[in-house]
Amino acid sequence: MSPKQQRMNDDEIATAVAELPGWQVLDGKLLREYVFANFVEAIGFIARAAIWAEKFDHHPEWSNVYKRVRVELSTHDVGGISRLDFQLAQKMNELAGD
Repeated sequence: MSPKQQRMNDDEIATAVAELPGWQVLDGKLLREYVFANFVEAIGFIARAAIWAEKFDHHPEWSNVYKRVRVELSTHDVGGISRLDFQLAQKMNELAGD
């Protein structure tokens, strides 16, 4: 993570999440649930997203049940949501075909 990452304020978060399809803010984290056609597609998404998470050095909290992948993003180092969370969320949307 860049040392310049800062926690975003509520107005910044509201503006950014409005431009990010499928995502919402819940309990101080960005949240999205992706639904795929089947388990293999869900796991494939996780594998592709993991590569980008490693490149960004920013790792999501996520879970998978059958064809669903639930993703929660926050920047622990700043104690909230940062622009890095939105960058990874946008990349995940691209990987999911959104």
